[in-house]
Formats: sequence, structure tokens, C-alpha cells
Amino acid sequence: METFGFDVVETARILRRDFDRRAAALGATRAQWRVLARLSRRDGMRQVDIADDLDVEPITLCRMVDRLEEAGLVERRKDEEDRRAWRIHLTDKARPVLAELQDIGIAMHRDALAGISPEERRQALSVMARIRDNLSKGGAGAVRKAI
Repeated sequence: METFGFDVVETARILRRDFDRRAAALGATRAQWRVLARLSRRDGMRQVDIADDLDVEPITLCRMVDRLEEAGLVERRKDEEDRRAWRIHLTDKARPVLAELQDIGIAMHRDALAGISPEERRQALSVMARIRDNLSKGGAGAVRKAI
């Protein structure tokens, strides 16, 4: 159990690297894909909310959106309720790119899960969900402050 956290992080790192390698042929970065994927679920999100959801600084997201906008994949529109804010919308040009990225993700997951039974997959997902639940509650142990 002492390597559990390391193993989870290392597996996530390898998944990210594999996706980057596969998506490079489309000229998309993982960061851009994450923005597009988020918008495919909730088009028209406020820029600040996307940054929060993706756990990046707003200025970092601003640069990502700039590049996506230059590529014609998203457009910024003024927020009707808050004129200081921008809402980000997918363009028609983004739809086929999202479909290709989704196909890449499906193939990557198929390859990653090769030889793992449906029951093992369900168990792994169940355990990961319980771990997330445990940690979202603040964990059982208190963190001690250094004196």
C-alpha cells in the first residue's frame, strides 16, 4: 500500500503521455483537448469557470483560448449578465476535431484496458470512486502543523 499513490500518479502520467503522442498528429495539445472536451459538455461556459474546472490559472486558460480561437475552434462572446466576463463557444469547425480526439481517447482506453475483465474494471472504478469520496471528505487523519 505504500506505493499506491505513486502508482496512481505514474499510471496517470503514462496515460497523459500516450494521449499526447496520439493527439500530436492532429496538432492538438492535451490542454487544448481538455478545454474543447469541457465545452462539448457545457458550451458557452464563462472563461473563469473553465479555468476553475480545469484547475488552471485564468491567465493560462486565456492563452489556451487565444490559440483555440486563432485556430477557429472556439469563439468568445460577451456574457450577457456580466459584461466583464467572456463566454466561450465551440465553432462548427471544432466538432470534427472533437470527434477525432474522442476516437483517439477510445482507442487509447481500449489499449490501456486490454486483458482486463469487465469485472476488474468495475472493481477498479469502484475503488477509485471510494478513494475520491474519502479524500473529498477531508480524510480521516488530521494534518499536523510544523512547529
